Amino acid sequence: MDWLPWKDALVISIPLLVVGGALRGRGRKVGAVAAFMRETGVVMALYTLWTFMGSLSLRHVDGAMSHGASVWHLERVLHLPREPSLQGLFMGHEGIVRFFNQYYAWAHVPAVVAFLVWLFLRHRDRYAEWRTTLAVLTGLCFTIQLVPVAPPRMYPGLGFVDTGVAFGESVYGRLGDPGPAQLGAMPSVHIAWAVLIGWAVAAAGRGRWRWVGLGHTALTVLVVVATANHWWLDGIVAVGLLAMVRLALPGFHALGRAVRAAVAPPRPVLGVALAGDEAAEAHRPGG
Repeated sequence: MDWLPWKDALVISIPLLVVGGALRGRGRKVGAVAAFMRETGVVMALYTLWTFMGSLSLRHVDGAMSHGASVWHLERVLHLPREPSLQGLFMGHEGIVRFFNQYYAWAHVPAVVAFLVWLFLRHRDRYAEWRTTLAVLTGLCFTIQLVPVAPPRMYPGLGFVDTGVAFGESVYGRLGDPGPAQLGAMPSVHIAWAVLIGWAVAAAGRGRWRWVGLGHTALTVLVVVATANHWWLDGIVAVGLLAMVRLALPGFHALGRAVRAAVAPPRPVLGVALAGDEAAEAHRPGG
């Protein structure tokens, strides 16, 4: 579901970024507040991108059903487990299925927000790398999602049940209506974000926090498949993209440092600067 329209998110992000930037370097306490405002603005900007790209995907619907069928056939070639078999384990338990529907609808965005706030407050030294990972990963996912792929729930003939519709809890409307993108199944942003959270919390956290992050990852994978909202391959591709981003991250940082060094004005050598000042003083009238 869309927690906030992308235009509203953009309106919120701009003043946060502007004010946070203006307050930079105004003392330790003010600086901490300014940093939090800037990062909140960055997150809202990423959310803007997410929802805006979702609206763009509504314009790309041709071939979605055939692409989804191709995913199903490729999974058979790869001998992956059949999703309807997993789904069938839970269809006789209404309470569990309803919980899965609610988790799919409500946990996705709040989990990322809670993760970023926790990382910013408790592990500030690791925050930038994982925020950058999240941004690049999300951009890659949305770029691929411009090629429409229908989710499993649109294939009742293959044995799938749309659990959201079956229990009156679907977050999706009719195709073409404003709202969450329905044909962006490949890759799964749900799984991409959940695996990133589990990985980051396991790397930075201690004690129970590790289990909380990993638990969210495992539950999300189970939920998106059991509700027929994603194919196995949607998650496999998402995890592959995350691994690629993590491997490439040092290169991104090195490129950023090189760009900053290239555009930054050169710092004068102290001796040369002093000599220049003395020469200027000597040429002044009366010097």
